Amino acid sequence: MKDYFVDLHIHIGRTETGRAVKITGAKTLTFSNIIAHARDLKGLHMVGIIDCHSPEVIMEMERLLEEGRLLELEEGGLYYEGLTVIPGSELEIYDEGTNGPIHVLCYFANLRTMKIFSNWLANHLKNIHLSSQRVYVTGRELQEKVKELAGLFIPAHVFTPFKSLYGKGVKKSLTEVFIPSLIDGIELGLSADTQMADQIQELHSYPFLTNSDAHSLAKIAREYQKIRMEKATFTHLEEAFKEIDGQQIVENYGLDPLLGKYHQTVCAKCFARADQHQKVCQQCGHRKVIKGVAERISELKTSAHGRLHRPPYIAQVPLQFIPGLGPKWFDKLLDHFGTEMAILHSVPESALYEVVPEKIAQYIVQARRGTLSLAAGGGGKYGKISAKLD
Repeated sequence: MKDYFVDLHIHIGRTETGRAVKITGAKTLTFSNIIAHARDLKGLHMVGIIDCHSPEVIMEMERLLEEGRLLELEEGGLYYEGLTVIPGSELEIYDEGTNGPIHVLCYFANLRTMKIFSNWLANHLKNIHLSSQRVYVTGRELQEKVKELAGLFIPAHVFTPFKSLYGKGVKKSLTEVFIPSLIDGIELGLSADTQMADQIQELHSYPFLTNSDAHSLAKIAREYQKIRMEKATFTHLEEAFKEIDGQQIVENYGLDPLLGKYHQTVCAKCFARADQHQKVCQQCGHRKVIKGVAERISELKTSAHGRLHRPPYIAQVPLQFIPGLGPKWFDKLLDHFGTEMAILHSVPESALYEVVPEKIAQYIVQARRGTLSLAAGGGGKYGKISAKLD
């Protein structure tokens, strides 16, 4: 048995022609570049890439298989130079009677199954090349297709105000759109943690996932989990979700919810903190608010107690949030300590002071200890660290 670091929600990103997106100042978001970055700079052992329904991504994976660089594992998953890839797809449903679209994640054991799913999807969406496309079937029909192909089905970032299960999709319960027994896990999103989500009774039977939802290389492993498995394969991942033979999620690493983009309710125009019941913003007079995750969960609360024996949620502050830590110091830290995970959690504190200026080292140390002063995010703006150190 071994512990593996896992982030199951990484986008390749496609243009309408299927071409991989290129981020200014960064590498193109190809399958190969994502794997190298996740493995070498982030320290991950397993990733889920959720644009694998795209024919261009399938072609790239087939080319890597032919070259012998990508291997299909007997127990599911694709092995690429030290890292396991779980092929997946993020889709959007919009069932009749819901308040808005809902994003879901679907994962499969191998490329053959992913191709079958992609061919089926092509008949139910408008552009097979793009990520997070609306699929014109019901949530239950999509679940049944995923299970017909022995896949995993996970509602994505379930509390964010837009395009999520509880944020705007359903009124009260996931049973309004899904078959509960066909859900394999619940992805929390960046603005909620385990304690918040466990206030909803119907979620107690599911494992919680903390994934990055990364649309760029830098954001890979912004959130992730440590999973204890026999091997880093699709089969053992599924067994860990079900806690079979001692396999399980042992730790969730996620943003402090205050840093998430939608934690608190704010004015939609000036982002001043607001109350959803107030008719006019006290700061700018605007008449619309964006309800925060914390407030939405308080509306949905059905339990005073969480599920017993949940893995600990370890709140972290990614290096990109640290004031004054630009590319120069980021690269220097990586040169000395290897991966961002090591810097955030395990490098001796004294060693940090030897590599970066004292103030940057202090921020990282206080982030580890949970003593930083944080200003809550909302309305699509991330929270931030106070410039003042204790």
